[in-house]
Amino acid sequence: MKHTHHSEFLKLQSVFIKPAKNAFVSDILLSEQWQELNYLSKPDFDNALSEYTTFHDYFLSNNIEVQTFPFNENVQIDSMYCRDASIATDFGMIICNMGKGGRINEPQSHLEIYKQNNIPILGIIEAPGTLEGGDVAWLDEKTLAVGHTYRTNPEGIKQLKTLLEPKGIDIIIAELPHYKGKSDVFHLMSILSPVDKDLAVVYSPLMPIKFRNELLQRGFELIEVPDEEFESMGCNVLAVAPRQCLMVAGNTKTKKLLEQAGCQVTTYKGKDISVKGGGGPTCLTRPKLRGV
Repeated sequence: MKHTHHSEFLKLQSVFIKPAKNAFVSDILLSEQWQELNYLSKPDFDNALSEYTTFHDYFLSNNIEVQTFPFNENVQIDSMYCRDASIATDFGMIICNMGKGGRINEPQSHLEIYKQNNIPILGIIEAPGTLEGGDVAWLDEKTLAVGHTYRTNPEGIKQLKTLLEPKGIDIIIAELPHYKGKSDVFHLMSILSPVDKDLAVVYSPLMPIKFRNELLQRGFELIEVPDEEFESMGCNVLAVAPRQCLMVAGNTKTKKLLEQAGCQVTTYKGKDISVKGGGGPTCLTRPKLRGV
């Protein structure tokens, strides 16, 4: 079986996560941090732990190797959304530089764990460049899409290109809109979730025309998330295998559209671990290795 890190939809073999208990830590810490980090409201600590147990068990039940990021006193509750601090490639991990001030120490925490596990490092994005993992998505094994957002700036994209283009990777830039401004969590993967080589969940009202046309030209069928399910994470869908998807419960219209496209869809209750902090299942995971 061929394995690659360059996919969002092939069979997931191994994944890093940061359990809620390692990130949220306590009700006291949540009370101290949720407002400054722009959560919709304060997560309920006990309910978050319960939701996360269900989320974690899904990977175990699908025979996916799960590695965890431990508690780290230098990072905040947002560190649960572990996709953002690093990017997996076949040439080693890329350590990001966060565009959100409250998350600035997260990449270093990832770097420490990767070194402890003898996971190679391809490079580190350095200031003034910023790059967050939620702004990148593999369209195929040789093509990486990156969003120019308030979290990922041109210098960060330039450094990403310097690392990957010499290795034959094509970087496609999606120029994303202002939307709710600098304080909002708005990534490329807020509006794009590839779930197979020719199927992607999208929210077209916030998608650049050029980038959307690029997807169509590449043969992607687009599942259009309805307006009323965008804020509730309808567009944030994690594929653990081609057309085998995990998403936040409550997005019934998007779920039905996925099923009509031949997808097997599992949902989890994510009120306190996903919706309040603006991070669905793709945000809660740092997928590592996938298999063909």
